[in-house]
Amino acid sequence: MLPVINLMGPTASGKTALACELYEQGGFELISVDSALVYKDMDIGTAKPSKLEQEKYPHHLIDLITPLEVYSAAEFVEDAIRLIDEIHARNKTPILVGGTMLYFKALLEGLSDNLPSADQTVRDEIIRQGDLYGWETVYAELLRVDLQAAQKFKVSDKQRIIRALEVFRLTGKPITQLQAEQPKNLPYRYTFHNYALMPDRLELHQRIEQRLKIMWDIGFLNEVKHLIAKYDLTTETPSMRSVGYRQALEYLINCDKDHINASTMEDKALFATRQLAKRQYTWLRSLREKHSFTTFLSIKEAQEHLRNCYR
Repeated sequence: MLPVINLMGPTASGKTALACELYEQGGFELISVDSALVYKDMDIGTAKPSKLEQEKYPHHLIDLITPLEVYSAAEFVEDAIRLIDEIHARNKTPILVGGTMLYFKALLEGLSDNLPSADQTVRDEIIRQGDLYGWETVYAELLRVDLQAAQKFKVSDKQRIIRALEVFRLTGKPITQLQAEQPKNLPYRYTFHNYALMPDRLELHQRIEQRLKIMWDIGFLNEVKHLIAKYDLTTETPSMRSVGYRQALEYLINCDKDHINASTMEDKALFATRQLAKRQYTWLRSLREKHSFTTFLSIKEAQEHLRNCYR
């Protein structure tokens, strides 16, 4: 069984720096597990490694698509398995590093086969329904057709509601039924070594605040202006659901109409990033219940342990 290192953690926890330190020891390659880093031209707000950093520490699965395209968990698993096999063939060990826990879950636990691919026409219709009649109406429809799925979501979980309704409209069957019926596509040929960076919340909040301050200082708002000029983006475009981007886009589109000031927008982005970290902690706790994990409460602790394991 060939080894695969999974290095997970909430945003701003220091996991990328830790992965790069391991990379320097030799014998490793890095695979990004981040649903925002797949987008081209989205650099500052995603804390994407710079071009110089990527030359020094090459990452697979960065800059794959434009902000107008969609990259699914299924596509990630397909790409990740291909890359893992290629890296092993080069007699190296893959390090998967990132904070998109859905991708890690899909890799560790497999995906249901034969679920329908995304259908943009169906998705657009669901979004129009939500805009016209309210998302409570859309959620009520999901309650009728797939109670089990609806009970897992909140009305605000638009993307997950859209996917569940999309599957029902395309197949006539609840997504929960299809997931239960279909076999899993698990990569059993690997041994996963799972590591989680889970620093103290106060420390993490300070790191998040520092990261966002740097983000604003180096021109994040100008990056979003460039994205608006280059692409036909709305707040419902999947790429713009990334924290920071949604708040900046809403500010740039509506600031005159709604009298939103930059300080309010920055506060909203900070709150949204903290909420993202909270969700990532929840995902990690859920994954640790099913899989073997080594958990670190500090970066220093992780550095010492991993140096000893993989020197």
